Amino acid sequence: MGLPGEITLIRPDDWHLHVRDGEMLRAVVPYTASQFARAIIMPNLLPPVTTPEEARAYQQRILDAVPPGIDFEPLMVAYLTDDTTPEDIFRGHREGVFTAVKLYPSGATTNSASGVSDIAKVRAVLDCMQDIGLPLLVHGEVTDTDIDIFDRETVFIERTLAPLVETFPRLKVVLEHVTTEQAVEFVFSASENVGATITVHHLMINRNALFQGGMRPHMYCLPVAKREGHRLALRRAATSGSQKFFLGTDSAPHPQSAKEADCGCAGIFSAPTALELYAQVFAEEQRLDNLEKFASINGPAFYGLPVNKGKITLIRENTETPKVIRTSDGTKVIPFLAGETLPYRVQSG
Repeated sequence: MGLPGEITLIRPDDWHLHVRDGEMLRAVVPYTASQFARAIIMPNLLPPVTTPEEARAYQQRILDAVPPGIDFEPLMVAYLTDDTTPEDIFRGHREGVFTAVKLYPSGATTNSASGVSDIAKVRAVLDCMQDIGLPLLVHGEVTDTDIDIFDRETVFIERTLAPLVETFPRLKVVLEHVTTEQAVEFVFSASENVGATITVHHLMINRNALFQGGMRPHMYCLPVAKREGHRLALRRAATSGSQKFFLGTDSAPHPQSAKEADCGCAGIFSAPTALELYAQVFAEEQRLDNLEKFASINGPAFYGLPVNKGKITLIRENTETPKVIRTSDGTKVIPFLAGETLPYRVQSG
């Protein structure tokens, strides 16, 4: 069965995105803004974004990097720490700055050292969020060194997430970048207040990609890619049409030198061809009829936001993923599937 020659969607949103700061921010933001109307911006800078004032300043730096003539809205997130107060979160919500709050277990991923060490320390904040309807975005991994890295998502669900959603039944929770069949099953079985984002790289690669022909640092992310059975479960969930799953790239740029290092950084940079990659996955699964739900409708419905008014079209035309992008100071960043040919491209103009 051939691929359709054209796909037109309501303009989508990215519900999980890293854009960093400084020269890196200015280099990567235009890729997302050219495809997505809105994006949930991760707050794990150094220092992290914890106050409304910091979030507002960061939002302006992002807007300053958007090319002229493009309408793009960065949705800002508060970084949850042991010291966050309900007053901090309530004020950020009241002022229209915070769209969500991010829970990083301390030490779970890039710049997560300031994350939460014990859920009990943020109970008052979670109570406040439940009352005002502010979503909690969860990096779902335990950090215990005695837990195998491939099991950390499943253990987190059992130890932390399941008790959390039972204790706070009205709290909206997004389990971000799910990677396992167990996570998919948990989200399906949970209440309507629990949703999940799925990255395109976890839909396209399994853990073998880390070791094909040698160590492949640009395939390393956290949560790490899992076995093939888990990848297939993610593809079934993403393409199912279920309103519980929506698009979140977790695009996470790092300098090439930081990825190809003795202790390389976790993160896959997919922003340059994100929508083309998702379209390829849905076409391969013969479920393009559900791409608009996943990319453009389910996320706004979960967050209680309006669906975008604009449209975007992908055309059936081979396009090559950039081999490298460079920031203005010469830093090199390697995109996901660099140099490979994709079957679709976003139509410009």
